[in-house]
Amino acid sequence: MMMNDANSVLSWRADVIQDFARSELFERTFQEGMDLVEETAGYLDGAGRQESKSLSRNAALAYASESMRLTTRLMQVASWLLVQRAVREGDMAPTAACEDRYRLAAEEICRAESTAEHLPSGLLSLLERSERLYERVRHLDRRMYVEVEDEAPHPVLSQLDRLKTALGGF
Repeated sequence: MMMNDANSVLSWRADVIQDFARSELFERTFQEGMDLVEETAGYLDGAGRQESKSLSRNAALAYASESMRLTTRLMQVASWLLVQRAVREGDMAPTAACEDRYRLAAEEICRAESTAEHLPSGLLSLLERSERLYERVRHLDRRMYVEVEDEAPHPVLSQLDRLKTALGGF
């Protein structure tokens, strides 16, 4: 890939990232994510802690495992959302947000199937909601950072557009 083509793709990607960070979809997703983090913390420190004390040994182990999966999943989502907010507020360049260290990680933990039974309904509800949120953010991450090169402007078409602009539109 030529340097101009790479710069064109990077510039296009930066525009996509900035557009998303300024969108209503981002705002709603960010608010939902932060609310879910707060609700989960409250549950795990309060009602969840009390409910876990009455569980059988096997259920208590499942509760511990699933609560760790829940917090891992939510921390991945929250970190990703905070990066997008940093782009929106100008604290981070959109191209910096493309770095692998800002992608969702721990996918094998976050997406693993739960085999836990007999868990408190509060925990099950949080697990389900966090999984749906994680999958939406995962989809956004893939579309914005992973699959974007497949949809980037074709280098020849980019050159033709530049020629049209320079020559006043043929």
